[in-house]
Amino acid sequence: MKQITSAQNPFIKSLVLLQEKSKARKQSGTFLIEGLREIELALKGNYELETILFVPEITTTSILSKFSAEAQPNRTKLNFQIDFIEISKEVYQKLAYRDTTEGILAVAKTKSLSLTDLQLPENPLIMIMEAIEKPGNIGAMLRTCDAANIDAVIIANPKTDLYNPNIVRSSVGCLFTNQIATASTEETIAFLQQNNINFYSATLQNSTAYHTQNYTQPTALVVGTEATGLSPLWRDKATQNIIIPMQGEIDSMNVSVAAAILIFEAKRQRGFN
Repeated sequence: MKQITSAQNPFIKSLVLLQEKSKARKQSGTFLIEGLREIELALKGNYELETILFVPEITTTSILSKFSAEAQPNRTKLNFQIDFIEISKEVYQKLAYRDTTEGILAVAKTKSLSLTDLQLPENPLIMIMEAIEKPGNIGAMLRTCDAANIDAVIIANPKTDLYNPNIVRSSVGCLFTNQIATASTEETIAFLQQNNINFYSATLQNSTAYHTQNYTQPTALVVGTEATGLSPLWRDKATQNIIIPMQGEIDSMNVSVAAAILIFEAKRQRGFN
């Protein structure tokens, strides 16, 4: 088995670039995943892994054996081979964001994120995020979408690389458990209209209380940035603009909190199915 003990190794330097530069991720079509649970979820989400790097003093043989056994069906189905590389603690600390991720990382291939790749059920519930910049907010919303078993997530006018390590980390693997697509706002609206999906835009303008609407039909819930809200197209084309009534002094809340409120109201109406 190959071993790497120096953080100056050219391959390790290339992985550092994957962590730090969106350009490097786009050029190589790869990104880093940190942590055993996240790697397992990536495999379940049919992500193709190229390499697993692990620290033998941290990652036990039983963990590696369990991981290999679980990975085998996916590797056979997807027809790819995973290389295992032992790394030193020095190398691991150079690559890892956390000290509690079992001493294991993986290099994975990015996926196509086209709207045409989405596989929707007859009566879908979709979460749409427009131009959300903060990776932590995106990660938090992906966690909520996983918890609610949302059918798809669409990021309209994306401002952040989806494979940014902060999104991978803050989503705790839910980047891999959700169906995700990225597109422009215009493309997303056209997609919704073509598929006869009602969409409800969370905005202050010309809005009605969110809980008065019917989300039991094909539905998309749309949220935008806390600073500027949604672009005019979402407000003008919406089935209905909606608002979460507030009783305090402020007129907005964290976008991930607002998204969670809307999602679980829709799930409540659908009987949590």
